[in-house]
Amino acid sequence: MSIGSHQAAGASAVDGLQRGQAGGRARARRVAVEHGINDLYMGAAPALVPFLVAFRGYTYTQAGGVVLAATLLSSLAQPVFGVLADRRSRWWVDRAGLGLAAAGIAVSGLLDSYLAVCAAMVVSGLGAAAYHPEATRAVHRTGTGDTGMSWFSFGGLIGFAAGPALVGGVVAIAGLGATPLLALPALLLGFPRRRAPDPPHLSALPRPAGPSQARHRERATAADPETSTDTVIEDWRRFGWLTGIVLTRSVLFYGLTAFLAVFLISTHHASPTTAVIGLTLFTGLGALATLAAGPLTARIGRVAVLSLSYLVAVPLLAAVLWLPALPEVLVAAAGLGATLNLPVPVHTTLGHQYLPRHIATASSVTLGLAVNAGGLVTPALGALADRSTPATALTSLLGLPLLAAALTVPLRSPTQSGPSPSDDTRENHVSNPPRGCSPDPQPQPTHRPPGDPRT
Repeated sequence: MSIGSHQAAGASAVDGLQRGQAGGRARARRVAVEHGINDLYMGAAPALVPFLVAFRGYTYTQAGGVVLAATLLSSLAQPVFGVLADRRSRWWVDRAGLGLAAAGIAVSGLLDSYLAVCAAMVVSGLGAAAYHPEATRAVHRTGTGDTGMSWFSFGGLIGFAAGPALVGGVVAIAGLGATPLLALPALLLGFPRRRAPDPPHLSALPRPAGPSQARHRERATAADPETSTDTVIEDWRRFGWLTGIVLTRSVLFYGLTAFLAVFLISTHHASPTTAVIGLTLFTGLGALATLAAGPLTARIGRVAVLSLSYLVAVPLLAAVLWLPALPEVLVAAAGLGATLNLPVPVHTTLGHQYLPRHIATASSVTLGLAVNAGGLVTPALGALADRSTPATALTSLLGLPLLAAALTVPLRSPTQSGPSPSDDTRENHVSNPPRGCSPDPQPQPTHRPPGDPRT
């Protein structure tokens, strides 16, 4: 093959990969929007708590039980869904999960029985849990790395933040009987998307026969170089420490999400609408903070982002609990939401690096349990609030940010062997031309004997 043919083939490969990367980014953004719809229903469950207390006369313990119903089986099933997704990918699972998440919330306000309301929350929680592993796998396969996962986390947290605002707008105006209107986002935005074909840079990859095909293609399209090889080492020990951080953060975040509104009402005499605004600030600014995770990680590293975020959360939580004026508390709550949500995409990408062969399992823990597991402690916090005050219940969480920061000490970021495909595409593909082509030949010195007429 001539030098010109080599150059043309290399340019064609670079152009094809660039088109594929653009397609991958578009797919990652679409899944991020869908993730927001799914997690909107996760945010709607705790947002219904003050209305159930006000309209149904639920005690704080019963209200905590509603949140527990939305998270208990969901938390237990989350790793199971991840393991099943690693064994065999089923693209329709996220569709079904989103539908169940919406349906459970939609019918909850129509039910009079406390047990029936709890059952509806169980259905919603299981649906949300089923959605996450397949959706996270879809983002991972786009090859967008930390940036794509930041978009995905941002979408989910924006949806979680929109849950209280949507519930407040619908239920405060029309009552609990209007909860079926909460299913509209899923119907309008969640379900119309069909499974999209692979972008060009995935379609061009060789497809080995046999059951290892999906795993091979995932390794080939991973954003981190070490997941693109057949010889990968999984670090289950450090993944265990990371899981401890995720669970600690989940208890803290979900405890605040469930009882921040009633804390503002009971301690600062805020109206229910103002309390929902405070909860929206807490979750909304936190969602925006995830967009900073990618650039900040590139600057100081993943582990540093985790430890710094949790250390800063300590004084902000103290400010929420003990500042006397309501406006100051709302500002502190917004800052606290940002520091607690900034690490979320870092949890996921670091988990993928520790378990590159079990992407769905890692995602089900670092992303799914990040929200659901905290709901397991809400009945205990509710009982403590009933016996004393909501302020006492939230004060019991004060040591958790320090615990999360301490758990980051054993963590290490896996060694990067080189730039990711998205960082320096042209350099990588010029130095590694398509199979069948060789790099441009370099002139070599020619040694000829003295007297040779060709010299």
